[in-house]
Amino acid sequence: MLLKDKSPTKSNSPKIQAGEKQELDIAFYLRRAFKDHPQVFVFNDVKFKHNNETAQIDHLIVYTYGFILIESKSITGEVAINEHQEWSRSYRGKWQGMPSPIKQVELQVALLKSLVIDNAQHLLPRMFGKIQQNFGGREWHSLCAISSNAIINRDCMPKSLEDRLVKSEFIADKLLQIMKLPTSTPNALHFLSTNARPWFSKESITRICKFLLEKNIAPTEQLITDTTSLNLSEPTPIYSGETKAEALSNSEQPRVINLQCKGCGSVNTLEAHSGRYGYYVTCSKCNTNTPMKAPCVQCEDVNTKVSKRKDAYSLICGSCENKALIVFDNSVALATATKEK
Repeated sequence: MLLKDKSPTKSNSPKIQAGEKQELDIAFYLRRAFKDHPQVFVFNDVKFKHNNETAQIDHLIVYTYGFILIESKSITGEVAINEHQEWSRSYRGKWQGMPSPIKQVELQVALLKSLVIDNAQHLLPRMFGKIQQNFGGREWHSLCAISSNAIINRDCMPKSLEDRLVKSEFIADKLLQIMKLPTSTPNALHFLSTNARPWFSKESITRICKFLLEKNIAPTEQLITDTTSLNLSEPTPIYSGETKAEALSNSEQPRVINLQCKGCGSVNTLEAHSGRYGYYVTCSKCNTNTPMKAPCVQCEDVNTKVSKRKDAYSLICGSCENKALIVFDNSVALATATKEK
């Protein structure tokens, strides 16, 4: 989803014009690939200040599992990188050294990471109602996108850099390869998977995107600030003098967990049972048991319990007191719980 477009500049300098054309090309490919993607959020031409340092980022991708920063570089000749990671380019038939765009974007990554970590308490929920989550385990990547008409000499290029240098027209393919996005946004049940990557909830990713838009100090003509355009729920506000439980309970109606078999993914072959370890469902298709208990869908705390009332099952969080309805095909829980409300 596009959150900030490329801000136009006015310059008669051929070098600046060439650089802007390259950024516009990348912005075009990003817009074409991700403008309607619910898990990918695109910022073009953003600038942040933190700890008396400034980061000018050509393109920033915020996605379900982390961040990707892209440095655009206009190169019309040939570019080569030796085994010492030193860059050089040809210009009118002559070779000359050039600063490493990869090193430049790595400095931007470090500053952006410091910025969000220092503001984690405003961007990420607490676990167990007490432990502040941080950005550990989230993914950070950086790329350099160069002009499509450039020639890349990869003979001596280190493998670690070869994977991070891409031509403009391949940028979307490269991003999808890095992100490895699931077919649907992860939910609380995704947490039960042993190979699950830490992910941002919808609330967290909304807060992060709004925060970055607010912190941007570049021109704002192409800024999108209307949260409804993100197609995400409005983040829960932080109220002074109000507990988190009160803020969360007042923010929205209870959510629904659409339970599915952890073995085969089926949603219409489940039957509820209770046992030594609590409530669970058994899949008649693959005979796999799937627990109903999961992290809270609101604050992601694991301090939850499953409650049953008549034929309705609910996941109740002991920290934020959020109540989520557990629904599966053979259950009438949704209808029953709705009547109770």
